[in-house]
Amino acid sequence: MKKFLLYIICLLIASGSASAKKKQALEPSFAWTASQPLGLRIPSTIDTLLYNYHRQFVPAMLSEAWATTGNYGTAGENRIYFNRPDASEFMFEDVLRPWLNKAENQRYYNTRIPMTLLSYSWGGGRESGQDHLKGVFSGNAGKRIQVGAFVDYLYSKGGYDRQALKNFDWGLSGSYTGDRYELQTAFNSYNSVNQENGGITDDRYITDPGALQGGVTEIDAKAIPVNLNAAFSRVKGGQFYMNHRYKVGYWEEHEVNDTTVERTYVPVSSFIWSFDFSRNSHKFINQSAEEDANFFENNYLSMTGTEDVNSYWRIRNTLGVDMIEGFKKWAKFGISAYVTHEIRRFTQTTDTMLVSNYKPEGLTPFPDFKIAPNTTENLVWVGGQLTKQKGAILTYSATAQFGLIGPVAGDIDVSGQITTKIPLWGDSIRVTGEGFFKNTEAPFFMKQYISNHFAWSNDFGKVRRVRAGGSIFIPQSGTKISAGVENIQNYVYFNDKALPTQEGGNIQVISATALQNLKFGIFNWNNAVTYQTSTNERVLSLPKLALYSNMFLDFKIAKVLHVNLGVDCNYYTAYYAPAYQPATMVFHTQQEKKLGNYPLLNAYADFKLYKTRFFVMYSHFNNGLFGGESYFGALHHPINPGRFQLGVSVDFAD
Repeated sequence: MKKFLLYIICLLIASGSASAKKKQALEPSFAWTASQPLGLRIPSTIDTLLYNYHRQFVPAMLSEAWATTGNYGTAGENRIYFNRPDASEFMFEDVLRPWLNKAENQRYYNTRIPMTLLSYSWGGGRESGQDHLKGVFSGNAGKRIQVGAFVDYLYSKGGYDRQALKNFDWGLSGSYTGDRYELQTAFNSYNSVNQENGGITDDRYITDPGALQGGVTEIDAKAIPVNLNAAFSRVKGGQFYMNHRYKVGYWEEHEVNDTTVERTYVPVSSFIWSFDFSRNSHKFINQSAEEDANFFENNYLSMTGTEDVNSYWRIRNTLGVDMIEGFKKWAKFGISAYVTHEIRRFTQTTDTMLVSNYKPEGLTPFPDFKIAPNTTENLVWVGGQLTKQKGAILTYSATAQFGLIGPVAGDIDVSGQITTKIPLWGDSIRVTGEGFFKNTEAPFFMKQYISNHFAWSNDFGKVRRVRAGGSIFIPQSGTKISAGVENIQNYVYFNDKALPTQEGGNIQVISATALQNLKFGIFNWNNAVTYQTSTNERVLSLPKLALYSNMFLDFKIAKVLHVNLGVDCNYYTAYYAPAYQPATMVFHTQQEKKLGNYPLLNAYADFKLYKTRFFVMYSHFNNGLFGGESYFGALHHPINPGRFQLGVSVDFAD
């Protein structure tokens, strides 16, 4: 009740504030992100849209097929293969990517007046509460200087026992845009603590509770037994990023009227320096020796509990030079070259068994290899970019990068995209083609790793991937169709025992997605359907069909309150969805059980009043009503039961 009253008070204050300032221009003049490695500015937006405002608060709906351990803010993986990002060097944070802010995703704003975006959402009951508070600020000191900050606090107890999550993420940013000099800089820090329950002990508590309870079909989700009751993971990280650009060019004079001449600086080329420092750590602790022995197959270092610690830091410097697009009519594109040096250091749990004659009884014999507790790598790449960002008919970009020194020697990463517009019926059809070729080294922790429950030493060959695809968007009909094919050789994955393995053969993935938005008056029906198939389902299992459908009414009340009232649904066909290993925070293959073939539905109302958005939703409302009972996001990890949720977001003008 207190949270509900707080929500109502915030909503009233926000509405009043927004109403009082509705005539002010709150939208930023422009927003952008800095692409890697040279900090090229890519146009972006701010999060003020009404459509699907509610969806971001349902963890199982982060994509049309999302593998999840269930709780909001916890581990997840995109099962739409073409939308899945590459594995990072620090695998422990990969499953938390949607909840973490990274420099490559940092948004910079240039606003006419200071902008503050404040949002709060909550849901669930006393034992399963979900709270998310987020604030974003950006302000300008004139047209050239911008400073920003954000804070993101997420606390969710989860729908099941020992599933709680607490994540605190904050950061600062700034930019300077001058005639000759440009700067983009950001600092981010996060600390994520996750209770790890290892999944429920018996799926029948969800699929057939009567069989376990003497015919009683009702069950408290929090009372379902779980495999781990004294385990948690902590993932911490920080990143500092700077991108400097000094432009060389000439002054050009323009006559405004008979008495006024305006001088404009025209940059011809620029010199670039990017600096990126990142530091991460992972800790897995299990205080129950009995559960350690029962849940995990191996105990290499301790029989009295687990305390695994891994850390990683890197320093990356990139120097580049480019010719800037458009300084003359014949300069139809921009071209650049760069060199990158990176130093990495990995630290792992010390294997005391290899340096001591003492070995407690009952420990698993250690594999016949040694792993250094500290490893330092020096790496060098060279690369180039070719871009055309201006133009009404044709734009394109291409990047090529080659590894020269260190484990990445011999790496190749070439990617490109080209987009054209075809005029039709007063608008333009947008056609895009894209592709890449990658010959890359597997991440370090997939090759060398030691902990209480897992240890491996792998000599993997480079992973070769070739992808080609394209899309077409027809605005007149609200249709977008995309398709692509990828060939993977030496695919590295985590097998049924949660150990990294390399598949030496070729795997092909074919994917096609169709988006269709339909509108009849105030009635809207938006759909996204993806078909994908893998030629090796045993190694790379994907749901063949995944869809998202949203039926809603779009209307206004008193010409000021914009409303989207509807029901949306996620569904994907049954497949061998991954299992989750809490000790290493990875998803891995399994052949125990197929999951899927279950519709997840939400009933919602999204509202926007001037610069205030708010939503009311009952997520997973079909729970126990229809669709079956097999609502699992990963093996032995059911998604949240039905719950009532609220949220509000306000754009303040200072």
